[in-house]
Amino acid sequence: MLIKRRTEPFEDCWALPGGFVGIAETTDAAARRELEEETGAKDLFLEQLYTFSTVDRDPRGRVISVAYFALVKPNSIQIRVGDEAKEVGWFGARDLPELAFDHASIVSTALQRLVGKVRYQPIGFELLPQKFTLSHLQKIYEVILGRDLDKRNFRRAVLKMGILDALDEKESGVPHRPSQLFRFDQAEYERLVQRGFSFEL
Repeated sequence: MLIKRRTEPFEDCWALPGGFVGIAETTDAAARRELEEETGAKDLFLEQLYTFSTVDRDPRGRVISVAYFALVKPNSIQIRVGDEAKEVGWFGARDLPELAFDHASIVSTALQRLVGKVRYQPIGFELLPQKFTLSHLQKIYEVILGRDLDKRNFRRAVLKMGILDALDEKESGVPHRPSQLFRFDQAEYERLVQRGFSFEL
């Protein structure tokens, strides 16, 4: 999610939403406030990504940025243009316009973190509806990893974990043969983790 900047520096350039931390704010609170002010998005789970401190990263002076990321279903929130932006919109993370400041580096770092994390934590399920097909799940992983996965091997690996509930339902409104729907069993996953289970794809 990017905003088009309303002011200099980099006026009219696309950038990650963000701003300065208030004197009485934590970085967590500032991240949530700025996100809502610039895009209208709120009540999202945010995770701290990294601290960016290159000396000349902002022409206005010495600025250190603490970046955050969130996994969001794009159709689950209504974004809007806030007071500090001209436009706001969704872009493909690997097909971005030129970004202001060092924001391309921030996106690159976030993608590296996501690619690594998706292999050992079931965060891919955060991007799916409550009920999904195995094809939908595989597509999420292919998009994040940036490569195709073998259908048979992927399904065998996921089903073998025992963290999916097969539902007595099939998808509807599709032009092909409907596929079975599944649900991620968070409670079972947590129970397995307590016993030493390691999520690995």
